Amino acid sequence: MFRFIIRRLLFGILVLWLVTTTVFCLLHISPTPVEKMIAGPRASAATVALIRHNLGLDRPFLVQYWSFLKDTFTGDLGYSYVTQAKVSSIIADRLPATLWLVLGAAVLWFVGGITTGVLSATKARSLLDRTSTGFVLLGLSIPPFLMALLLPFLFIHEIGITWFQTGQYVSPFEDPTLFLQRMILPWLALAFLIVATYTRLTRGSMMDVLGEDYIRTARAKGLSERRVIYRHGLRAALTPIVTQFGVDIGALIGSTIVTEKVFGLQGIGQLVYNSIVKGDTPVILGVTLLTALFVVVANLIVDIGYSFLDPRVRVD
Repeated sequence: MFRFIIRRLLFGILVLWLVTTTVFCLLHISPTPVEKMIAGPRASAATVALIRHNLGLDRPFLVQYWSFLKDTFTGDLGYSYVTQAKVSSIIADRLPATLWLVLGAAVLWFVGGITTGVLSATKARSLLDRTSTGFVLLGLSIPPFLMALLLPFLFIHEIGITWFQTGQYVSPFEDPTLFLQRMILPWLALAFLIVATYTRLTRGSMMDVLGEDYIRTARAKGLSERRVIYRHGLRAALTPIVTQFGVDIGALIGSTIVTEKVFGLQGIGQLVYNSIVKGDTPVILGVTLLTALFVVVANLIVDIGYSFLDPRVRVD
């Protein structure tokens, strides 16, 4: 187990380096130089040159790259081109909103998707299964922005549930009630779009597992159907689901732009959008590195969890 973790950590560091290097190179060959975006269209050549010098962009490319790697290794992600604030501080201020959004929605889509998928697999071709299939098609067909706009309109304006609110993120430790008022609808909006994928994945995985020989053997021994399904079947069927869950949790950290924009949560997703529009390279690099880190950590946890979910899997 220890050697496996070390190998995965080294591989994760390699992935982080490749991702960071790729994004660093792409951003530095942008057709619109960042100094011109900061200076504005009417700035003189001298002003543009001064901004470029102050940002260190007049140094050789390899010098900039090496300086960036050294700073990143020590935890220094640099300063924002736009606000001149530390990138690490900017991300730290925005990260809690996105983490709560993703984690809250993850509980809903994971539990809801597995529950619906298991029921569909155990009652294949029934009315419940057909309804579940229709729900999956609906969830996969609705664009994210439409669901984010539909829920506030439906619950707040049409039904008149004024308890729900939209607005900037509030910490649950400061005001738990206001936190729930502003987070429930974003959780539902984000979870509804992903729960369909987990329902379909769980149904397919469960139907494959329930046809295995060891499931028939368990039934032949006289075990209850409930124990066969949930103790033996679901445990083995969770492997691909947990894999997808680890990828989604990591990837969503930097890709909740639509949900955060509509509900005004001011999280990482909205920070990425604003940084791309303004050409704020250090912030974009910082968020990219953070997202890659979450993906690597999530996949490491998933790989270790395989040995506990399925006895046939061994982590060496």
